[in-house]
Amino acid sequence: MGLLSGILGNASEVDNEKLDKLLNDTLVEGEHIEKAYQVIRDMFVFSNKRLLLIDKQGVTGSKVEILSIPYSKITKFSKESAGHFDLDSELKIWVGSDPTPIAKEFKAGDNINEVYRIISTYAL
Repeated sequence: MGLLSGILGNASEVDNEKLDKLLNDTLVEGEHIEKAYQVIRDMFVFSNKRLLLIDKQGVTGSKVEILSIPYSKITKFSKESAGHFDLDSELKIWVGSDPTPIAKEFKAGDNINEVYRIISTYAL
């Protein structure tokens, strides 16, 4: 991930090997990571069972919060494709009755369609 993309809040794909140590005690039997994306220090991870939002806190990032959202709690989701002048795409996910979606931007080159397909596969 380029520093400029990270500062602007765009998501870059994360290698699954990097997550093995972080999620070793979190994933349940039979659960595996489909895709993972990072925005500066924070990540969102799509497994075959749930969406994990990883929030690294503090100066060193040693304090970590992991929010787990079962796909069954996703009520709707949308994607906004990149345009001619706006090269970024955006993914929005609504959870339960919360009117505010979780929104993440994808930089040019990241395949938002693949992530959308993962959510569609498990949430529908």
